[in-house]
Amino acid sequence: MNAIAPLGLWLQVSIWSMVQRAQPLPIAVLVILLLFSIASWAIIFSKWSVFRRVRMANARFLRAFRKANGMEQVAAASEHYRPCPLAAVFDFGYEEVTRQIKVRGTIGNKVALERTLQLGISEEITKLERNMSWLATTASVTPFIGLFGTVWGIIDAFQGLGLAGSASLRAVAPGISQALVATAMGLAAAIPAAIFYNHFGHVIKEIGARMEDFALEFLNVSERSFEE
Repeated sequence: MNAIAPLGLWLQVSIWSMVQRAQPLPIAVLVILLLFSIASWAIIFSKWSVFRRVRMANARFLRAFRKANGMEQVAAASEHYRPCPLAAVFDFGYEEVTRQIKVRGTIGNKVALERTLQLGISEEITKLERNMSWLATTASVTPFIGLFGTVWGIIDAFQGLGLAGSASLRAVAPGISQALVATAMGLAAAIPAAIFYNHFGHVIKEIGARMEDFALEFLNVSERSFEE
């Protein structure tokens, strides 16, 4: 344990010293990668919190929906379950049911009700997918940005080697080390973004499947409650 702490401190000092000696373009590359990383981690923590609240709200709303004596009771209590995609889908369906009941006295157009529920599901999925494209962009772009910084740094190192007229590894190693920092930072930004993009994509699919099931359940309840 005593040997690990000095090693970590040495790595921090060594990397920081290489960054300080870097040229303006590699510095710009590192700043861009740092901004990508900060933004993606902010999105990751935000999405993690949102999905946690959504799952809890969905579970509470579904219990209330199944225990309610009628849709009117659910509609009156739906505002207490925000943020809840199931409550939003219910609102879409309930508005269409109310409209048809006022016009015909019953649900005469089940296809319109199904389409309205699908619109509600699509809108909620769109909300859940907000900022997901940034994680995908970070995962796909930052390795290439880091590679660009590395290639530029290696070119600069070999140019310096040619001007110095020395072929020793000691002369070129510092420049190559500085260049490889960009690749490391690119991967450090891309890997978490790729992992959480795939994880959150699975969560969104799961919530979408729950909304599809709820739409079927809503149709069954509406047919039993307002049958001709």
